Amino acid sequence: MSGLKLFRTNATNSGVTEVMPRLAEVEADVQRLVEARMETLLGVRFLASEYGTGPVHGGRIDSLGLDENGSPVIVEYKRGVDAGVINQGLFYLSWLMDHRSEFEHLVRDRLGATAASQVLWSGPRLICIAGDFTRYDVHAVREHRRSIDLVRYRLFGSDLLGLETVASVSGGIQIARRVRRQGEARAAVDVQGASMVEVVNAAEEALLGLGGSIKRVERKQYTAFQKLRNFACVCPPQRSKLLVYLKADPRHVDLLPGFTRDVTGLGHHGTGDLEVQLRTPRDVERAQDLFRASYAAA
Repeated sequence: MSGLKLFRTNATNSGVTEVMPRLAEVEADVQRLVEARMETLLGVRFLASEYGTGPVHGGRIDSLGLDENGSPVIVEYKRGVDAGVINQGLFYLSWLMDHRSEFEHLVRDRLGATAASQVLWSGPRLICIAGDFTRYDVHAVREHRRSIDLVRYRLFGSDLLGLETVASVSGGIQIARRVRRQGEARAAVDVQGASMVEVVNAAEEALLGLGGSIKRVERKQYTAFQKLRNFACVCPPQRSKLLVYLKADPRHVDLLPGFTRDVTGLGHHGTGDLEVQLRTPRDVERAQDLFRASYAAA
């Protein structure tokens, strides 16, 4: 995986043993591995496997799911390199957009009526997981107006799975709504007269600056910042503060009253168990290490 080498160290001496990467024996092995752990690996709730698209299309979608923000997700797998995986996935994505009620019915059956009512049709996603991709694949996804992730996998030894994002592009979900957000921020002015516009802009700039393939996903209740999975959710600014929820583990953070809070098990919009309260651009600077830890954990 891009020159990555994995070694198993021996605690009793200074020796190390390289764990050689390998591909799965068959495509179905990769599919079973991912489907059994889809929420952990991809941030996607599993809905169905080998889903039939009916007699007209005559296909079978490898995996269907719903991500943390309510976006429909199609996952297609290939054991090695296959030039057709992207076109195949886009074919199924087109079918999905023409069968919204069928998908929502599936979500209702698997996850309940609330999840079905909150499906985010502005940002359907295609995730292609394969042994490798060509430079033509990477170029091709950048020409499409869809949200597509190319993910390279490798198996190491008998119990290790590696996933590496090769390319990630956004469709409709990355449309910036800066004018609306700034309007909300201008309405949120603290009692000391410091505008929240600077705080909102500084937080977004810091989060987007963590990597080159970050997607911004707009929901009414929050804006998610996403790799394959969410790593930060920013709520609309309040009068005196901006709340950001991170995937960083609160147990590994020195919590400071008025700045950070463990919200594990507490209801809130967005995803993440660490709440960060930002009141000034200086607070955004203080939160940089937490942003980076959450980005690494996602």
